[in-house]
This record gives sequence, structure tokens and C-alpha cells, in this order.
Amino acid sequence: MGVFVGSEALRQGLLTRHQLRTHYRRVFPDVYAPKFSTLSLDDRTTAAWLWSHRQGVVTGLAASALHGARWIDDDIAIELNWPNHRAPTGIVTRNDSLLDNEIVCVRGLPVTSPVRTAFDLARRGPVDAAVARLDALARTTHFKADDVRDLAALHRHNRGVRRLDAVLDLVDAGAESPQETRLRLLLMRKFPRPSTQIPILRPDGYRRYYLDMGWDDINVGVEYDGEQHRTDQESYRRDIKRMEYIQSAGWLVVRVVAGDRPKEIVARVGAARASRAYRK
Repeated sequence: MGVFVGSEALRQGLLTRHQLRTHYRRVFPDVYAPKFSTLSLDDRTTAAWLWSHRQGVVTGLAASALHGARWIDDDIAIELNWPNHRAPTGIVTRNDSLLDNEIVCVRGLPVTSPVRTAFDLARRGPVDAAVARLDALARTTHFKADDVRDLAALHRHNRGVRRLDAVLDLVDAGAESPQETRLRLLLMRKFPRPSTQIPILRPDGYRRYYLDMGWDDINVGVEYDGEQHRTDQESYRRDIKRMEYIQSAGWLVVRVVAGDRPKEIVARVGAARASRAYRK
């Protein structure tokens, strides 16, 4: 038995009060799960919806995760569009205007559509974090910024709408992680906007590799190296061969790792760009 409504299970005779008390734990009021189970984000989202008496609509990051977006923690607060001002810890409720065509069904749950989810994510939280979340959603759903703008015209009085255009202009589905998003945004504050997922071709013209981001007019790339490059020997060996090929194709690549200071990154990238400034 996964997450379930306790009062319903008792009423249906599926278990006794003693069994409910000893073998299960309360996730939210009247919503239970097996005592020693580890709940996934999907489990917690379902539990939150059950707590709303199956009336809430899943929104925000939980909706984004249901649409397939990555890099979302299992312990985030579940956002529901449902008029209730006494949500328990772990649930955030809102009572925003929500049209019927902005709701879809995913895994049996009512969820905001990708476009509506993008609209909500763009309006909330720090800008860089919002862009990272939108990058992840765009990578999996390929929502169109103009569709989000059209939807916004129907909800002009919602909080955060004024910043919508500026945030959407920063979105790039080429980002493969929040770290890449933050790196791209850092570079955009100092240099022309870099392209992402730049194809590096084989001699026969087919794509062989991709660069995280860079400027193909001067053949300067920037790569974010994640932990796998240091902990997985096979990945490390493949990456050496990959980088040797990219460099042989005429690219100058600046590699960034966790812990690099923003000023240092900007200085290194600036130096690389300056060294190629007169290349055509």
C-alpha cells in the first residue's frame, strides 16, 4: 500500500486503527504511508493531493517534475492551487485564477499544463533560480515563450507578471543542469549571449560532440565539469578524448568546476575571448 487516506482505509475495512497506528506514519493530516518507506517526490505529490480531498491542482516545481523536469529535490514543498489557508508543513496552497485548458492529467493527477507551469515558475523566486527551473522544464517539454506570454495576457493581475518577459528572455533549453544555467547567466552579464549545445562536427559533417556553451564566431567554448568527471574513471577517459578532439577542431575551451569563483571565471573567459578577438 502506497500513500492513502487513513479514514477511507478504516471505513473500507482495509486495516484497523491499531494497524494504522503501528504500521503506518502520517504524511499529512489523514494521509498515511508505510512506516519505514522512503517517499519519492511523486509519492509526496500524491499525498498532498489526497490531503486536498482530491480537489487541488498540482502547480509549481511539483508540476514541473511530473512533466519530466530534472534537478528537483524530493523534499520540496508541494504547491497546490486550492483555496485553503491552513496547509500543513510541506504543502503550499494558493488560490490563483486557473482556466480549464491550463489543467492536464499526469499520472492520474490534475496538474498545470507545461505552459501554465512555466508561467508560474517565471513569476516566483530569485530570477536566476527561476531561469534554472524554466531551463529544466523547457528541456523536457519544449514549451514556447510566446505561448507563456499569450497565457499571461489572460492573467495580467497575477503577482510577478511584470517580470515575465525579462525572465523568459533568459531561458535556454540547452542547459543540462542548474550549474550550467548559473554559468550561462554569469557570462551573459559580461559578454554577448553564448550559444548552447554547440555541435562539433566530424570530418564527414556529422555531429560528434557538443559543447555546453560558447561563441562559434571566435571558437571559444565554456564547459561546466560535474562531479562525474572526477569520480567515474570511464567518464574521465572519454572526456579526455572528447576534449582533445574539440581542441583539434580549433576550439579554445575554458573549463569550470564547482568552487570556481565568479570573478575568476569571468577573467579566464575574458582572456580566452581576447585571444581570439581578431579571428574571423
